[in-house]
Amino acid sequence: MSTQTDAAKVHSPSKAAPSHHAGILAIAAVAMVGTAFLLDDGLLRLSMILASGLTGFACGVTMLVSVQRRSARRAAVDLLAQLYAQDTDQIYVSDMRGGVLYANEAAQAGSQTRPTIEDALAGYVLDAEHKAQEAISKCLEDGSFEGDLIIRDNTLSLKVQVVSSGLLLWVLQKTHPAKEGAAATGMPKLPMLTAGRTGTILFMNAAARGLLGERKKTLVDVFGPEVKHPRDASVVYTSNGEQQCMVAQFDATAGRREIYLLPSDTPVTRDGTMQFEELPVPILKIEPEGRVVLANRAARGLIHLEITSETVMSDLMEGLGRSIRDWLVETAQGKTVKKSEFLRLKRDDKEVIVQVSLNRIAEGGVGSLIAVLSDATELKSLEAQFVQSQKMQAIGQLAGGVAHDFNNLLTAISGHCDLLLLRHDQGDADYADLIQINQNANRAAALVGQLLAFSRKQNLRPEVLDLRNILADLTHLLNRLVGERVALSLSNDPVLPSIRADKRQLEQVLMNLVVNARDAMPDGGEILVTTEEVTLDQPLERDRVVVPVGKYVTVKVADQGIGIAQDKLQKVFEPFFTTKRTGEGTGLGLSTAYGIMKQTGGFIFVDSTEGVGTTFTLMFPAFGSAEEFVPELDDARPDLPVVEHSGVVLLVEDEAPVRSFATRALKMRGFTVLEAASGEEALELLAAEQPKVDVFVSDVIMPGIDGPTWVRQARSEYPDVPVIFVSGYAEDSFSDDQSRIENSSFLPKPFSLGDLTEAVQARINS
Repeated sequence: MSTQTDAAKVHSPSKAAPSHHAGILAIAAVAMVGTAFLLDDGLLRLSMILASGLTGFACGVTMLVSVQRRSARRAAVDLLAQLYAQDTDQIYVSDMRGGVLYANEAAQAGSQTRPTIEDALAGYVLDAEHKAQEAISKCLEDGSFEGDLIIRDNTLSLKVQVVSSGLLLWVLQKTHPAKEGAAATGMPKLPMLTAGRTGTILFMNAAARGLLGERKKTLVDVFGPEVKHPRDASVVYTSNGEQQCMVAQFDATAGRREIYLLPSDTPVTRDGTMQFEELPVPILKIEPEGRVVLANRAARGLIHLEITSETVMSDLMEGLGRSIRDWLVETAQGKTVKKSEFLRLKRDDKEVIVQVSLNRIAEGGVGSLIAVLSDATELKSLEAQFVQSQKMQAIGQLAGGVAHDFNNLLTAISGHCDLLLLRHDQGDADYADLIQINQNANRAAALVGQLLAFSRKQNLRPEVLDLRNILADLTHLLNRLVGERVALSLSNDPVLPSIRADKRQLEQVLMNLVVNARDAMPDGGEILVTTEEVTLDQPLERDRVVVPVGKYVTVKVADQGIGIAQDKLQKVFEPFFTTKRTGEGTGLGLSTAYGIMKQTGGFIFVDSTEGVGTTFTLMFPAFGSAEEFVPELDDARPDLPVVEHSGVVLLVEDEAPVRSFATRALKMRGFTVLEAASGEEALELLAAEQPKVDVFVSDVIMPGIDGPTWVRQARSEYPDVPVIFVSGYAEDSFSDDQSRIENSSFLPKPFSLGDLTEAVQARINS
């Protein structure tokens, strides 16, 4: 209470008036005395002294009266404070100018200090100043005032009366709900809400809550983010969807706004433009020079940028490849054929591609343009994904074709080298040269494997693996690869499911990633390899792929290197793309890793920040218990077996060097070999001679009739003969055809002498 009283005294000029008058009289008395001593006339001097004495007396009386009045007022205020301190009504005591001298607890509850009655009433009515002056004027005339204040859901009764000389007693009393009064007059209550300066909704009446279906926190929740001023809105968002509304806004004190809503079943029209506003298609009305005249609500929501009277099209979008203004002018003049263009919006929050179609219109002899926008972001994303897929497919086909031819050559080279090694021992002068030929042929086969890897046409030998064991075995090799200036750290999940993958190919992926991480840190640093089990409850959409729900084993290879620029981040998996200098990299490492992961059924992602580092993430589907798979073939040099084999083999191969090697190898192991250079020749041989054949060995891809086709035709006469298909392509490339041919197996090129003879003997004995 004392706080309210002290604050009111500062704002009450009427209390200082008597003291002010006394001060003036005192100054006048002193001036008279000074003047008297300056006069020569004695009588006049005496008169002036007497006048100053009378003035001083008047000053003293005035000061006494001021003190008495102040004491009386203080006593009156204290008495009223004792009477109304606990009253439930709002009680104020003020001077005749409206300065608050006292406010009881009900008046102070939940409010800041109100120095004047006008401030107190401003919380309830818009015309607080007028209402306060009206009440004071009425009290000066009649000694009292009574009136009602309609506020939101209630009515306040305002009573004011003069209680003492210079004091007014104000009583604000809640009487009855305003809605009852409205109902009594038959007038429905309009939905109304009060908003603060920042758009926060401070109050909503019952009608507004009924219209909107729920309490709203901000104006954005009511009108949407594209509406800058509520008076411009024509739609509100309710719990049941959009609702057409007329909107009226009235400014209140302290930056507040009172907003009234009038629901409407038809689109509201304002200056003939509201139907344009309500169209569900984003539309812009544009001058030929590019200035945006109108933008409907759908367009503003899509563009998500401020549009003013000075906004031009080039402020909103880009990417045409030439001046947007020239495009608009030419379209307005009819110089260009109507067609849509794809442009990129200049939004900061995300990338949005829009398809813009222009149409000319004439209004009063003035030409304008109507631009119809549509969100084409997903379409362009799918287009980019398709282009990427087509590019990878084309490169894969090229690499697969090259690899096929190379594998035929390597089969002939390594096969004939095996034949020579059978006739030379370590003491022979040519033995070391033959070993060099054999080793380099194997290196060439590994390079061809890389070509097939990113084209996803390589031959995988999957097995159930524990990643922790793989990394443990690789650690010593990886430490030698990274060197002394780079630290390699390994962190394994203690409980990690198994995965199903080709061990050698997986090792190659990990080595490629670690080497790249090392090269990204020329000044040294740390490479962290982390394994972890991840469970996806929802599909993961990233980098234009969708990772299905399920359990995965992830491997992260993170470095602290120079990072990768964002515009190059999506190109790192493309074949022959590299950020290294000429001669330092082929650009096949990451593309190989990409192909291996895809063929394995996994995923690979990259995250990078320039100057911070790069992280590659591998995701393998978790696998269950171990299963038996085809064991890896032994690459050791063949030795002449002690026991000769027997059986008739029909060898069908269009490459003469490969056919020559295979024939000699099989004959050396005791088999009888029938040769054919094509599928047609093989069928003719079978039809003419009708030989007894124990096994067919056939290339898959040949001119004319391919391997699976001629075998299916031959099965009518030889239904039980097993088949071995050989190919420089991967087994997956013809797995559907092979699955329809019973009792068949696959032997990938390049194969050694031992690989071929063991495969043939296994099929004959099966």
